[in-house]
Amino acid sequence: MLINILAEKIHDGRFIRLISELLKAGYLEEWTFNASLSGVPQGGVVSPILSNVYLDRLDKFVEQTLIPAYTRGSRRKNHPEYKRVHKRMWTLAKAGRKQEAKVLRRTLQRLPARDPLDPDYRRLRYVRYADDWLLGFCGPRAEAEAIKRQLGEFLRTTLRLDLSEAKTLITHARSEAARFLGYEVVVLDNDTSRDQHGHRNINGQIGLKVPVGVIRTKCRAYSRNGKPIHRTERTVDSIYSIVAQYQAEYRGVAEYYRMAFNLHRLGRLKAVMEQSLTKTLAHKLKTSVPQVYRRFRATAEVDGRTYKVLQAVVERGTGKKPLVARWGGIPPRWRITATLDDQPPRIWSTRSELLERLLAATCELCGSSEDVEVHHIRKLADLRRKGQGEKPAWVRRMAARQRKTLVICRTHHEEIQYGRCSWRNFTKHDTGEPGAAKVARPVRRAADRKVLTHAGR
Repeated sequence: MLINILAEKIHDGRFIRLISELLKAGYLEEWTFNASLSGVPQGGVVSPILSNVYLDRLDKFVEQTLIPAYTRGSRRKNHPEYKRVHKRMWTLAKAGRKQEAKVLRRTLQRLPARDPLDPDYRRLRYVRYADDWLLGFCGPRAEAEAIKRQLGEFLRTTLRLDLSEAKTLITHARSEAARFLGYEVVVLDNDTSRDQHGHRNINGQIGLKVPVGVIRTKCRAYSRNGKPIHRTERTVDSIYSIVAQYQAEYRGVAEYYRMAFNLHRLGRLKAVMEQSLTKTLAHKLKTSVPQVYRRFRATAEVDGRTYKVLQAVVERGTGKKPLVARWGGIPPRWRITATLDDQPPRIWSTRSELLERLLAATCELCGSSEDVEVHHIRKLADLRRKGQGEKPAWVRRMAARQRKTLVICRTHHEEIQYGRCSWRNFTKHDTGEPGAAKVARPVRRAADRKVLTHAGR
């Protein structure tokens, strides 16, 4: 079915055949090969794009068929009881019977201003992210079940997909929460929240919450039997790396749930991670947790506020800024316009070697200590691509060390970035000193000469 959808727009047999072979390639799970019987391989680089292409017909069905059918009315009608009590309250207030009017006002505040059962008002909203989608509907449950049946029939007949009854749930948003992308989606209901005019301003608004289960799951990685523990596997790293890893992990969770209005729940995770961090540092330094606090306690100013933090500083000599790793100082502030990042950077547990290489401040190709930088590659497989001729020395060195980073001076970094670093042996830069060898400039390729000649014309 997916191949037919692609073939409608893409008239390239080689590309269609490539995608077809990809769908049949299989996948590895727990280092065991499994055949792909159906669907798109989970975790593939093109899986999100293929999912969007396949589910585009679902988007069009919802937007062009369901939403027009289940959306009507400009606004809800006034609630008849609310209107009657409101009129009576003003009549009593004008007559000077303020005490009776005050009692009616309290009754009025417990009634909805608009009729929630208005048969002439319906709203249907739709959002999808990859294969996870959510429908928001204002209307009776019977119509919500009818929408679910139509979706199931469309997926079964048109896209040949089965609607999961266990995951596709109909929830009452004011009393229950719907799960979407790790958030809990609810409809807010609070009669005590008022605007400057004294009107209720929060009822009926959509709110996002951090699920309690997420906090428990995150805390489980840093605790045992309900108590925070030290992470033994991280004691081989430097103090700077340990603090940086804990901070990066907590920041990833805090930034992902920045749109939730109950960010105070992250306080539990922060407390557990901080205890785990101090215990890990105490285990590494063979000391106690209070001594860890006394040694690394500091303050940091973030957005005009001062926070107590734990800070590890690594000096790098005169003229260079020290390396600073900090735990804390991330304010749990709600921000509905935050960008949702579902792929936070992965935290690796072995960074001490990179830290030592950075502190050495020496080019690993020529030995220079001027303007030292770090060259990164995306993956080690890029170093072993076939059909590219003889590999330059910097590629062979990174492949031999099985490292995706190379500490080099700025000159060699620019040569690598612009594709001109192809000599076999690296020597010192020409400094004018006796015995210093000059680095020969590489010869431009023929394609470069043609481009320059054409640009000169």
